[in-house]
Amino acid sequence: MKLPKGFLFDFDGVVVNSFKSHGNAWSSAFKELFNQEIAPFPKSHAGGSPMLIAEYYCSVIGEEKRAEELFLLKDKHLDEQFTVPTLLPGVREITAFLADKNIPYGIASNATKQFLKNSVHHLELNFPVVFGVQDYEKPKPAPEAYISLATALAFTASDFKDIWVFEDSLAGTTAAKLAGMQPIGILTQCSEEELKDAGSVLVFENLLEAYQYLTK
Repeated sequence: MKLPKGFLFDFDGVVVNSFKSHGNAWSSAFKELFNQEIAPFPKSHAGGSPMLIAEYYCSVIGEEKRAEELFLLKDKHLDEQFTVPTLLPGVREITAFLADKNIPYGIASNATKQFLKNSVHHLELNFPVVFGVQDYEKPKPAPEAYISLATALAFTASDFKDIWVFEDSLAGTTAAKLAGMQPIGILTQCSEEELKDAGSVLVFENLLEAYQYLTK
């Protein structure tokens, strides 16, 4: 098969399982700020920006005006109590393959830059370009994250249709589609039907399965 020109990766749910890392930081920050337990995480906010998630948690207790305070405190807890996320299958294989083929690739995530930097360092991952939520004016589901990453990798708009974007969330899939790229679903949190309805052109169990598809 003819390989795509480039590959863009979401982080949480595609490269790593970091649900526990983020969950612990939200919970401890919420407890410190409001002295009460946090509400369960809503699936509807999966893949959303941390600020939107902070607004949701604060809205549950009528404290919307303190959302930015919670967002900043959560980021602090995430850094100070850093928990190395679990690497998902296929990450090292697919990045080694892309590096060998000289195909540009990178990460564009709604996670904060410090968390991404810590994770990439501790897991010794080979991602030459990493974008986090502070790099965008409009996080996913807006297309800015993937357009910015593709531009940083020296692609032009005419290349976008030949770029694969690995995503596990509906917000991220929408972002890739709006950017004019090819969303590729990863079955971490959504069903194949949900991902395809959102725009995924192919769906894989994980990056290992995607790597096997690309190299067979």
